[in-house]
Amino acid sequence: MSERAAPFYCPYCGDEDLRPHETGHGAWECAACNRAFQLKFLGLLSRGLTTDDGGGDEI
Repeated sequence: MSERAAPFYCPYCGDEDLRPHETGHGAWECAACNRAFQLKFLGLLSRGLTTDDGGGDEI
């Protein structure tokens, strides 16, 4: 099984100095703003992918 992607920046301050947090899977800490947060995958949306096939003229 492959590893999950890591976040690129802190959702609170935008800094990129992130490290895994000790609480476990999906938990990260930001050294810049001293906050800890957790990411969680909720699931796939039922609508799936949509395309714009309206056939209208694009400018």
